[in-house]
Amino acid sequence: MALFDLPLDELREYRSASTEPEDFDAFWSKTLAEAREHDLDARFELVDTGLTTVKVYDVTFAGFGGHPVKGWFVLPAEVSAPIPVVVEFVGYGGGRGLPHEHLLWASTGRAHFVMDTRGQGSAWGGGGGTADPVGGAPAYPGFMTRGIDAPENYYYRRVFTDGVRAVEAARSHPLADPARTVVVGGSQGGGISIAVGGLVPDLAAVAPDVPFLCDYPRAATLTDRHPYREIGLYLKTHRGHTAEALRTLSYFDGVHFATRGRAPALFSAALEDQTCPPSTVFAAFNAWAHEEKAIEVYDFNDHEGGGPYQEAARVAWLRSHA
Repeated sequence: MALFDLPLDELREYRSASTEPEDFDAFWSKTLAEAREHDLDARFELVDTGLTTVKVYDVTFAGFGGHPVKGWFVLPAEVSAPIPVVVEFVGYGGGRGLPHEHLLWASTGRAHFVMDTRGQGSAWGGGGGTADPVGGAPAYPGFMTRGIDAPENYYYRRVFTDGVRAVEAARSHPLADPARTVVVGGSQGGGISIAVGGLVPDLAAVAPDVPFLCDYPRAATLTDRHPYREIGLYLKTHRGHTAEALRTLSYFDGVHFATRGRAPALFSAALEDQTCPPSTVFAAFNAWAHEEKAIEVYDFNDHEGGGPYQEAARVAWLRSHA
């Protein structure tokens, strides 16, 4: 599809109509406090991957509810002092995959922590291995409506909490420099990175690419592509529950986390992106609180966004931050 959203000059001025809950901060403070009642119990087990330029650790840590969450921790092979660490969150349906899929950041001299996404890891890539042991109310197949009946039950409450705990786990390794911690991700991973960027106050930088999970009221009515379409299909069956669903989603909207972003940020958007429409991305970018922020725009790309070009842009940009 050619351009379908707002013109670029209007995107740069666009503001979301999403309403922030009055107890947003209290909700997340309570959620994280409850998670931290469980010992982080971050375990790093060295694995033999056959790779000689990196060392790879199989990681397990306690996420939401103390549930075990998996990850990879990839280090340059010859490291003896703490180095910057990049914490990465992956796209919808994916998992942490296999270690050899994650060589870029270690090749720049940084540590790389890749979080598995609970309950996912079965749609593409090398898969994942983290269960989501929490049930929920009736939901449309996928993850967008799991627990949408109430903020306390919503799936992404668990995932965003896992993301914060992943940063804590990565920082706990003796070769990670906590002061030079960056979070990155594309699509769903971008949305998680925005949430974590709003919940962790002392990150060095945040880099969300074509981020998902932003500006739900517009996204759910602008695009008919999945995953946002899951919301509409749920409400097609559960008639009359739109207000309740949007209230739940407001606690997980990247726009509201962005207003709390305290680190420099590099976003990206693609103007033909029907999965994460550019206006929803700009809604979060325009709301990002830190004054040092930039956005790369790809005029004729869909959800692949900048792809390897954006990877190169992130590598260059992060030289000044971590």
